[in-house]
Amino acid sequence: MAVMNVATYGFTMVAARLLGPQAYGAFASLMATLLVITVLQLALQATAARRIAAEPEHVAQIERTILGVTYRAAVALGLLLLVLTPVLNAVLRLDSLGTAALISVISVPFTIMGGQAGILQGERRWQALAVLYVLSGVPRLVIGTLLILWHPTEAAAIVGTGIGACAPVIAGWWFLRRPRHEGVQSEDHGFRRVIAESFHNSQVLLAFFALSNTDIVIARNVLTEHDAGLYAGGLILTKAVLFLPQFVVVVAFPSMATVGERRRALTASLGLVAVLGAVATAGAALLPDLALVFVGGQQFAEISDHLWIFAILGTVLSMLQLLVYSVLARQGQRSAYLVWSAFVVLVVLGLTTSSLRGLLAVVITVDSVLLAGLLVISLWVLRPSVGRVVPAPAEAD
Repeated sequence: MAVMNVATYGFTMVAARLLGPQAYGAFASLMATLLVITVLQLALQATAARRIAAEPEHVAQIERTILGVTYRAAVALGLLLLVLTPVLNAVLRLDSLGTAALISVISVPFTIMGGQAGILQGERRWQALAVLYVLSGVPRLVIGTLLILWHPTEAAAIVGTGIGACAPVIAGWWFLRRPRHEGVQSEDHGFRRVIAESFHNSQVLLAFFALSNTDIVIARNVLTEHDAGLYAGGLILTKAVLFLPQFVVVVAFPSMATVGERRRALTASLGLVAVLGAVATAGAALLPDLALVFVGGQQFAEISDHLWIFAILGTVLSMLQLLVYSVLARQGQRSAYLVWSAFVVLVVLGLTTSSLRGLLAVVITVDSVLLAGLLVISLWVLRPSVGRVVPAPAEAD
């Protein structure tokens, strides 16, 4: 995952430098759309991993069902996005139906990888899973860079992303190609049950990804193309700060799913994420020229004084991400409504802005209010249970 993240970040830096603010702004909006679409990939992965790890005696049936659901979901999503191509073209202001249509094609391998990775994760085949993660980043960096050097447009960059996305799918097919004995069958692992769980898992993830990526789409609609490109460049630092503490989420998640450790795990993890974010923010404030190197170079020099604000946004989002996974760990239902509500408020208020700094202020304010709300709810739900009746997990919030 570290190699994947470094390669992905490297490609983002290369694209920002070679494309320039205007073309990179369009590419960033396409990537933000893809990131939202990957909630289906993550939902399928979570469903597969949980089912196989919990009931390994049904691994053959689960694998067959998961792959069947994955292929159907990938084709259905691709067709839906193809139909919505004119909408994407208008919302993202791409002025190219062909470029917008590429999203529908790329969504297919992205989704398929989710099911494959979930099976390997559930079976604890770590070496094979590691290969999938490496292939999710390195081919994109190499192929995408070559295509941008050949033809420096957002279309070439997104084509490189799509070709790179095929590599882990091919590897996943290779690792899962062997036939299996069906063994014990269970109705719990039928198509309808798996589809229902995957749909449920996608709700909270979709809300968070929509909230954390809609600002670039808003920027494309309320700012000039130049300023929208500058905003997209600043978001490179935001995403870096957001993904920096992912290891905290990975390590803390099992504890957050354990009744006796939930509160302590959440508070300690939030503290660590906050410290990492504070260090990144201080670095961006004290060394803006160095931070600018990681954003895209002198083409984005106009936002050098704003980079520390983008780092604050990344810190807030990273803490929000941890709280969202805490909701997943305790099987909370109603907290997701708050995330969706914040998304609506952000869109409404964001469309009233007309400057880069104004949009930043709205985004940080809305995200911070949501962070405070989820934190209060989480600490209340996870308060010590001495002297009170502990509600069922699904009713906790």
